[in-house]
Amino acid sequence: MSRVIIAGASGLIGSSLVTALKDRGDEVVRLVRRGSGGESSPGAATWDPSARQLDPSVLEGADAVIVLNGASIARIPWTRSYRRTLAVSRRDPVRTVVTALHAMQGERPRLLSASAVGYYGSRPGERLTETDPAGTGFLAGLCEAWEREALSADDVTDVSLLRTASLLDQDALLRPLIPLTLAGLAGPLGPGDQVLPWITREDEVRAILHVLDAGLTGPVNLTSPARTTFDELGREVAGRLHRPYWLPVPAPLLRATMGRGPAEGLLLADADVRPTALEDSGFTFRHPGLGSALDAALTR
Repeated sequence: MSRVIIAGASGLIGSSLVTALKDRGDEVVRLVRRGSGGESSPGAATWDPSARQLDPSVLEGADAVIVLNGASIARIPWTRSYRRTLAVSRRDPVRTVVTALHAMQGERPRLLSASAVGYYGSRPGERLTETDPAGTGFLAGLCEAWEREALSADDVTDVSLLRTASLLDQDALLRPLIPLTLAGLAGPLGPGDQVLPWITREDEVRAILHVLDAGLTGPVNLTSPARTTFDELGREVAGRLHRPYWLPVPAPLLRATMGRGPAEGLLLADADVRPTALEDSGFTFRHPGLGSALDAALTR
């Protein structure tokens, strides 16, 4: 049995991860913000990342601390204020945990810190693995700074960087796509041939457990091995929902309605990201292909 501390346990991935850890018999301690109302719940410990406050004793005896915090990049527009929120919501929790790790005496837990495949930016025609450098653009810079905070703990403990892809789930990537498709408004976004990294919620959680159990360190791409374009995803969803896939949305219109940053970063980016570290360490995907992943997601 392991003892695992989780920050961001109430999120989509965090809540599923807590369940998976408990189901296999691990002890889970959730970090909850002071004044959030969850302080008295079983298995909770308080912290205040905005004030960089976390008692190092909370981490004592833990095998790992997993930090998953971060405001949603799907919220638009990315105003100057919200861009700062995106950065601070990632920086402060990781920095708070790193500070507590440095303040500890004796053996420290491993640090698993969330990141994203947005680290690579848009790289058409490239096959991207964990050894590739950061790309350009707002999201790449956001991820690079996020990871830099986590890596400041590598002088006292092992650090894993969880570069996750878009979550192929009804509560994530499919949430806006399904109603548009049901309304008969699906079609190519921009050129449509841009490569989209994705992973199911089940495989995301299984991959994090694998990183934890296999002792993987450094960057780990949490993404399906299937090379999938936006067009392929859209057509597969339309086919399963028995709706047409016909209405193109040109790139200039996406930039005009969403803003250049979100359009370029979320819908027009082309990044063929490969899960090299996972596969080389023996991880097997429950849903390696788009078809089985969609069947599972849409059934749920």
